[in-house]
Amino acid sequence: MTVINIFHSPDPVIKKIVRGEMGTVEALETLEQRHETQPMAGVRDSATVTAALWELNLLIGLSEVKRVVEEIKAYVEIQQKRLTHHLKCDPLVLHMIFKGNPGTGKTTVARILGKLLSGLGVLSKGQLIEAERADLVGEYIGHTAQKTRALIQKAMGGILFIDEAYSLGRGGDKDFGKEAIDVLVKGMEDYRNDFVLVLAGYRREMEYFMRINPGFHSRFPIQITFPDYSISELMDIAVMMATERHYRFSPQARQVMQAYLTEQFVRQANNFSNARLVRNLLEKAIRRQALRLSKLTEPTREELLTIEAVDLGGEGK
Repeated sequence: MTVINIFHSPDPVIKKIVRGEMGTVEALETLEQRHETQPMAGVRDSATVTAALWELNLLIGLSEVKRVVEEIKAYVEIQQKRLTHHLKCDPLVLHMIFKGNPGTGKTTVARILGKLLSGLGVLSKGQLIEAERADLVGEYIGHTAQKTRALIQKAMGGILFIDEAYSLGRGGDKDFGKEAIDVLVKGMEDYRNDFVLVLAGYRREMEYFMRINPGFHSRFPIQITFPDYSISELMDIAVMMATERHYRFSPQARQVMQAYLTEQFVRQANNFSNARLVRNLLEKAIRRQALRLSKLTEPTREELLTIEAVDLGGEGK
């Protein structure tokens, strides 16, 4: 239940308590209901909403993910409009599960969602706080609860994004990870309108994690699956990453890159690292290009721009 300082609050309901015009229990129930049905935590900023959607649509692929984000936006806006017409509004429970391999855009989408929900007035700040097991789980009794509560407080007004969240449920009943889960669940209830919790990880591991915590399904109404990128999409991502850094691939380098990505896509199967693999390949190629060009007295602008097949190791390795 919401904690209220009745002696310093300017709220008209609280003033009625002080004047004896309303009973304390009745007033607290009224305030709690208002807190739960109020979907707005800040002021709507159309420019922020537009910028967030523009950033989302710039992402390559992820058509289904983009559709779900559009649904979330529409849901929030309609709930807000219903409120202005004094229609019943369901509490905005926006805690989410992100399932997918590494490099599929989960963190990026979470960051964009923070901006979007801030622009819609649902979150007051919209910041993204990233965490993993080591950031929540302590080394002794009571330490885990302390660390987890501190992260929740840090995420107030924004999104708390916990990657590889399934690792919190791997140690059994005596593991401190279970304590972190309990604190997170309590935080979701106590601050349901003040922050959004996103649990992320590999699809299979997250699905198993949800099964061993049956209460999670009702607490996380939004579950988004991030698919692996196609080879064509990965090549588009590679070109985009290179262009942003003022590089480009020669035709031969493109062929080497595509062949290597295809090979790894088949070989890694369930653990394919998608855009992360592309970024690592590009960064290694840039270092190799630098070493190759350092042996030239005066490389041309074209040479400085171009990544050749040899910079990808011939085999893209």
